[in-house]
Amino acid sequence: MRLGLPDGITACLFDLDGVLTSTAVLHRRAWRRTFDDYLGPRGLPPFTESDYLAYVDGRPRYDGVRAFLASRGVTVPEGAPDDPPDADTVHGIGNRKNALIDAIIRDEGVTPYPGTVRYLDAARGRFRIGVVTSSANATRVLDAAGLSSYVQALVDGVVISRERLLGKPAPDSFVAGARMLGVEPAHAAVFEDALAGVRAGRAGGFGYVVGVDRVGQAEALRENGADVVVEDLAELL
Repeated sequence: MRLGLPDGITACLFDLDGVLTSTAVLHRRAWRRTFDDYLGPRGLPPFTESDYLAYVDGRPRYDGVRAFLASRGVTVPEGAPDDPPDADTVHGIGNRKNALIDAIIRDEGVTPYPGTVRYLDAARGRFRIGVVTSSANATRVLDAAGLSSYVQALVDGVVISRERLLGKPAPDSFVAGARMLGVEPAHAAVFEDALAGVRAGRAGGFGYVVGVDRVGQAEALRENGADVVVEDLAELL
């Protein structure tokens, strides 16, 4: 084993929010405000942490809107990608959330997890490194966190949309990341904190799936396909 990974692994594919950076908590806040602003005037129950984990975490933005609203029995028009943030459509609500997270990141900045930086320092030069995330803000987040120099391939929300890839829990985005790095999925490890993400890693036939438990869902990560679960990547060193 090298850095906690089996022999034969030559590449690492990291999710961004919640694995490399602490931005997952910022996304939670943005989603909660977005959905509560929609639900409250309609007398519907507020958005909860379990809603975030079940319907939004790890999924492309518009998929998250569809899945969560469906769980509340709500249907809105699909709209178009350029809908304004005040439009009550799938795209408008998703764009509202994106505007909020942009403002939060601009005002509060981005912090990488110290254990993650230690792991990336150890992995650089030993493994090919890619980032696979549904976030459309990935480049800005990586730059703000000082992590861009580690990344040799990036599959983000922009790539997913352009290439018409299915979002997590489908394995398409991770498979695309492995392809960019020139490796077969069986020789790549996936690092994920979202249940949808570990399901994607397992469905894609990846050689190893590392679940990163930031919110106390270790057992659920294992049940959804993680080979090992850690609270911090430094545990693998």
